[in-house]
Amino acid sequence: MVAAGRRGADGGAPARAGDDAPGGLAATMARLRGRAAATVRDRSRRVRAVGGLAVQAGLAAALSWFVAHELLHISQPVFAPISAVSTLAASVGQRLRRTVELILGVTVGVLIGDLLLAVIGTGWWQLSLIVVLAIVVALFLAGSAAVVIQAGATAVLIATLSPSIRDLEIPRFVDALVGGGVALLVTAVLLPLNPLRVLNRAARPVLDLLVTQLDATAGALADRDAARARTARRELRQNKGPLKAFVEATQGAREASTLSPVHWHQRRGPVGRYAQAAEPIDRAMRNSGTLIRRAVTLIEDDEPVPEPLPRAVADLAEAVRVLKRQFAAGAEPDRAREQSLRAVQMAGRAYREGVGFSGAVVVAQIRTTVSDLLVASGLTQDEANLLVRRNFGDL
Repeated sequence: MVAAGRRGADGGAPARAGDDAPGGLAATMARLRGRAAATVRDRSRRVRAVGGLAVQAGLAAALSWFVAHELLHISQPVFAPISAVSTLAASVGQRLRRTVELILGVTVGVLIGDLLLAVIGTGWWQLSLIVVLAIVVALFLAGSAAVVIQAGATAVLIATLSPSIRDLEIPRFVDALVGGGVALLVTAVLLPLNPLRVLNRAARPVLDLLVTQLDATAGALADRDAARARTARRELRQNKGPLKAFVEATQGAREASTLSPVHWHQRRGPVGRYAQAAEPIDRAMRNSGTLIRRAVTLIEDDEPVPEPLPRAVADLAEAVRVLKRQFAAGAEPDRAREQSLRAVQMAGRAYREGVGFSGAVVVAQIRTTVSDLLVASGLTQDEANLLVRRNFGDL
């Protein structure tokens, strides 16, 4: 006789289908709850990250309207707040450039529109010709998408509204100037960004990714776990987005520390040092990718793994971790340098104990990555190379 239901492990009530099945309802609901919570967290982080931008944009829009309408007596200064918001919508670090592009684009559109209207008049084909020429001139002068858009949009306004609205050109130009100038005033003086915070927020994902995968590689070498090393290699390749954000953040930090009097003192201190670290950190990421790739081959080829080799990779991960903490604190990264050199010393010991072909490549990449980290900490390339050679020991 077939049992009515499978009984629980303790002999009690029958277990319900799906309670402990991997694909059951309970597991599905748990996965859905986890995804929903992760989505809420991601969107909350996004709001926190751009919340300051929203406040800056609101203040800049209101202030630019006030300046254009109340102080300059432009009757309908619609384009002043639009220009302000457009400037703030640019990537952090590109706002000064965006302001110049706005003004250049508007100027090209006004000049081309006025010149051609005086010669060929108004109409549908005249509008087409004016826009084409404005865009071509903007491309020739700057080549920037922002300049092209502003030149084309301004040419459309001049060609379509000038016959019915007199003296449109000067208010349009002044609106662009006021909007961009007010946006810079808001970001530089009224609500300035903290450049160190901008850098920390952008650098954290990059450095955390590098630390995590180097730690995983150290464990994979110690346990001869090729699958774990392959996973680390695959995960480290997902670095293009975080690296791009970090590079953009360095531009923003430089801009903030240059424009804002509040942060002028940081320009040559922690912010300057941090901003200059983007390129060597990028190199460290790429060299660590080679390190991990050769670690996979080392394990698969059953080469010797001297005990100091996993420790060297772990020390390298710790050096990145310490560098992140000292950068975040705005401190001189001296402890990060010391930790980096410990990784080189361990790599030297591993090399002298005996490694195979891929093991030698791993050792070489540890040396190269440490050199990158030392440069990121503020040393010159020659200083970094000399310290690496001294601490590695005899070949």
